[in-house]
Amino acid sequence: MKSVDRRAKPILTPAKARLAAGRMGPLWLLLFRLAPPSWSDYVIKHWSGRGFVVAVPYLWLLLFFTAPFLIVLKISFSERLIAMPPYEPLFGWVDDIPVVLEWSFSSVMAFLSSIEVYADLDKYEFLLKNTLYIESYVYSIWVAAVSAFWCLMIGYPMAYAMARCTPTWRNVLLLLVMLPSFTSFLLRVYAWMGLLKSNGVINNVLLALGIIDEPLTMMNTDFAVYIGIVYSYLPFMILPLYTNLEKHDPTLLEAAADLGARPVKAFLTVTLPLSMSGIVAGFLLVFIPAVGEYVIPSLLGPTDQLMIGRVLSDEFFNNGDWPVASAVAVVMLVLLVGPIMAFQYFQSRGAEEERK
Repeated sequence: MKSVDRRAKPILTPAKARLAAGRMGPLWLLLFRLAPPSWSDYVIKHWSGRGFVVAVPYLWLLLFFTAPFLIVLKISFSERLIAMPPYEPLFGWVDDIPVVLEWSFSSVMAFLSSIEVYADLDKYEFLLKNTLYIESYVYSIWVAAVSAFWCLMIGYPMAYAMARCTPTWRNVLLLLVMLPSFTSFLLRVYAWMGLLKSNGVINNVLLALGIIDEPLTMMNTDFAVYIGIVYSYLPFMILPLYTNLEKHDPTLLEAAADLGARPVKAFLTVTLPLSMSGIVAGFLLVFIPAVGEYVIPSLLGPTDQLMIGRVLSDEFFNNGDWPVASAVAVVMLVLLVGPIMAFQYFQSRGAEEERK
């Protein structure tokens, strides 16, 4: 008598496969009917559940991130034209050659015998030689780093206090942190203009109290840019820190105190190392968008120091030089690849620590 393997997987009959495809939607049913039987079985077995759910965000990124980036990259290798669109297309039809590729890498001049390649890296060479763009990149990175640092200095005590509150107060404090986000970002920046200008609220209060004799110059300064960025991006620092700190076991601090550690030493040796993933995540969540910030530097910042977001906007809309503007955007993205990869790494590591 043959033994029956109870662990064997149930057989996927064609009728069950069609039924599963029909439940997944008309598109999957059409693909099932057009695809060969072996492909259909594979799709039903592996993509009807978790694989399909994972594929949706990847498809979203492919459509709304990769495709626009490739378009911008293509424009950065084009030549400027006084036309609409204001750049020369890379692909064009000619009489003898089906497609002419007019982009810039001399090392691939003979990529295909039917494709002509014209080398032109003038835009990127122009960015490297022009001090305006180099200073803008350096200034943007510096402002973003300093703003993220002050967000950390202000946000960590707030997140720590929220994590140690009672559950009722935690909900109230979380609401207060997120409440400013319910208002328009532009209106909040305009509000800071009313606070920081020479005849604004801050100067009027200081003059009335006799602390100062003349109005302070706060508008159109680096100080105003830092204030605007820290105020606007502070929730992006507090929320990941709170998520991390709220999961800490308080008995660890009690054990450290029993072993003779003072509160400061217990914090530095227990709480701070455990919250490092939240610190890095919050820092990068502030740093990455702050590098390309446009609204705050334009309204609050100095006119002689331009962040790269302002330079990018001027190249697109004022100068109409789309190839150079696209090259500026590509270089900015390349500079942010490292921080983005670091953010993904610490996010994955934090998720692994939670599973453990």
